[in-house]
Amino acid sequence: MILVGLTGVIGSGKSTVAALLRKQGIPVIDLDALAKESLRRTDVQAEIKAAFGDECVGPDGVDVARLRATAFAQGKDLKRLEEVVHPRVREEAARKLERLEAEGTPAVVVDHPLLFETGFYRRVDRIVVVSTRLDTIRARLVKRGMEPDDIERRIAFQIPLSEKETRADYVVRNDGTEQELAAQVDLLVARIAEWATKEV
Repeated sequence: MILVGLTGVIGSGKSTVAALLRKQGIPVIDLDALAKESLRRTDVQAEIKAAFGDECVGPDGVDVARLRATAFAQGKDLKRLEEVVHPRVREEAARKLERLEAEGTPAVVVDHPLLFETGFYRRVDRIVVVSTRLDTIRARLVKRGMEPDDIERRIAFQIPLSEKETRADYVVRNDGTEQELAAQVDLLVARIAEWATKEV
């Protein structure tokens, strides 16, 4: 079984590519979704309270918006949040991968927004980057309701797309229509099949 790391930057369209891959029958493990699931754990909530304050955890669980704002306010806080969440994410991802490998799955995509930033790229066999122009990314994020300052802070935190592209085995360009993106994903699926065959 080969592991394909899928990444990009916020607003590049990585989640759309992941959804299209799932439709084509390729298993995708979404590490961002696993991170959100980990926030429901009582042990994680207790650590978040200790690190960021009681106001970040309410009666309905973690206040994600407040936690995100606090974590991005200072680099050390973001690192602390990663120390709380990432070990749980890695544990759950490992369980899912073990199950898929036991089922004889030839290829699995790991959807990881911080593939390079966290060093997770060392654990995958191939890397796919979803890329698009920065002006397009900014326009998409404004449409989502994000504030310009927050957009720039989130973009600055991640390694630039230009650098990620140079480290990728395959680049999906997402500057066109939905139909054009779907066609590119078709080509990516064929490439993943080639990679998996070579590993057999």
